[in-house]
Amino acid sequence: MTGSEPRSGERVRDVHFTENTLAVDLMDGRTIIVPLVWFPRLCQATPEQRRNWRVSSAGFGIHWPDVDEDLSTAGLLRGAPAAAEPAVRRRG
Repeated sequence: MTGSEPRSGERVRDVHFTENTLAVDLMDGRTIIVPLVWFPRLCQATPEQRRNWRVSSAGFGIHWPDVDEDLSTAGLLRGAPAAAEPAVRRRG
């Protein structure tokens, strides 16, 4: 096993928010807390939309269908904010 392979304890147990943070509880007892501003779609979502999440990727991911956002525990553990949205090219 390499250091980049997910471990079973890194599966998602629960997700919750404060006004400024996203917190993900893992099966191994750890909690990952990151700034909500790292994830613009979640930051702009309503509380109801944030509460509507599903575990994905065999337990190592989180999907919010209302805002089309997907996060992984591996990315959260690395401290990786969401990638910037690609610029929309307008035809002149």
